[in-house]
Amino acid sequence: MQILNKVKSETITVAEKLVNTLIAQGVDSIFGYPGAAVLSLYNELSNTNKIKHILVRHEQAAIHAAEGYARTSGKAGVVLVTSGPGFTNTITGIANAFSDSTPLVVLAGDVPTTAKSGKVFQKVDIVSMAKSCAKKVYVLNKNDDIEQIINEAFMVANTGVKGPVVIALPRDILESEYKTKVKNIIENDEKTKDYSKAIEKLNILLHNARKPLILVGGGAINSSNEITKIVKKYNIPVVSTLMGIGIYPSDDELYMGMIGINGSHSANTVLNNCDLLISLGAAFSDRSTCKRANFASNTKIVSVNLNLISEQFELQIKANVKEFIEQFLSVNTEKYSRIDWLKQVKSIKEEFNTDNSSVNCLHSSYVLATLSEYTSKYEPIVVTDVGQHQMLTAQFYNFNKPNKFITSGGLGTMGFGLPAAIGAHVANPDNLVLNITGDGSFQMNLQELATCREHHIPIKIIIMNNGYLGMVRQMQEKIYNNRYQVEMTNPDFVKIAEAYDLFAIRVTNKDELIPAIKKAIAHNGTAIVDVKIDSFEEI
Repeated sequence: MQILNKVKSETITVAEKLVNTLIAQGVDSIFGYPGAAVLSLYNELSNTNKIKHILVRHEQAAIHAAEGYARTSGKAGVVLVTSGPGFTNTITGIANAFSDSTPLVVLAGDVPTTAKSGKVFQKVDIVSMAKSCAKKVYVLNKNDDIEQIINEAFMVANTGVKGPVVIALPRDILESEYKTKVKNIIENDEKTKDYSKAIEKLNILLHNARKPLILVGGGAINSSNEITKIVKKYNIPVVSTLMGIGIYPSDDELYMGMIGINGSHSANTVLNNCDLLISLGAAFSDRSTCKRANFASNTKIVSVNLNLISEQFELQIKANVKEFIEQFLSVNTEKYSRIDWLKQVKSIKEEFNTDNSSVNCLHSSYVLATLSEYTSKYEPIVVTDVGQHQMLTAQFYNFNKPNKFITSGGLGTMGFGLPAAIGAHVANPDNLVLNITGDGSFQMNLQELATCREHHIPIKIIIMNNGYLGMVRQMQEKIYNNRYQVEMTNPDFVKIAEAYDLFAIRVTNKDELIPAIKKAIAHNGTAIVDVKIDSFEEI
């Protein structure tokens, strides 16, 4: 008698297939907060050691942490939250990621598909809320294959102009049996293009220019080496937007600083004197251009970007910056000296060089310049919040590599810094991570100190404590001739750190600054340096 061995096929749930697909995508970390709608996913995460879940204390912080992870790793950050308020708490973070083109995949629990009418606990319209600030929104239904949805979401988040993708996951579908569905073929349509005609036009403009200038924006983040080659080959000075800082080395003699409303005098002066502006990956936001109509009004502008910016530009090249420069360098052999222009640029840079070493009180500029010099050997990742400290960090901290300066640019979200620094550490556990923040911004998400303590996150938090909402105070005084509701009665940040069982130290004068920085960096864990700075310093 022949005995036939019957193999029983094991069934899995959609939740299990989702987790397996994340593992196949190379996901190693998820930032999240559990709730009933996603407990099936949490159950599956507990069965694998390939993905680490970082429990935050607020869902907005989960998004910011995933942003810090994404912007320092080059991978999409992943967030997992529950339905209702779990998702609504993520909206600010999703909008922030959308503004700064940060790739995220947000897994949002949703109420069961059977709960279609009437008042249902934790039911919100995820699609309506997310579609204005996400690159794409999916709602998983019973006819979808979760493997395909997840894979497509990662592709969408990471291609073209990158951004956040939201997937709404109804509880009953997550808990149902997974069955393979017919899958559509997903192709990445990003193909290398021929830019020869655009290069020919740019060559003519460059040949005729006497005072060319390169503007580097966040869209050039993966083009640092190529930009350095083109700058050195053609002796062209460089300025950057806020999001472009670090793509070209700050300590290079041809770098002039950040342009815009809160930019450096040297950068804005050179910008106003150039006759050809070659913009690489810049979005030309209002913070960079100030009054758009008057921006570089006597200058020919060339824009290389994945998005078209303005019909008034001399030349617009819709392209990946890295690919375009590679093609440009391969066909262009002409060299330029422009000695007179370089002399003028050098003179401008020397004229506006700032030295605050003789100032007795603690100015942010002095603190940041000192911090930059002392920590340069560590090549730290620096994450800021939003406000005066953010703009002064952009001016006085030297960044010589890309993905080292992480900030909220397009949306300007206070509370971004601490959780983003957590995410940056998770992605780069061997790199020193600094969170430079203000007393106002720090209090937006200070509950994440508990996340630091629980997961042993050794970030160093520098609080620029001036007792004011400094940026708002400055605008009120300049525009409205007053200051109203901007003075802050702050808690004792050192005692707050102690409550979380974390190390903290206070700095009240110049002599205490470097010893405090040394102690914070040497401490094996999260450390807070509370720096009492001048309350009325302006940018």
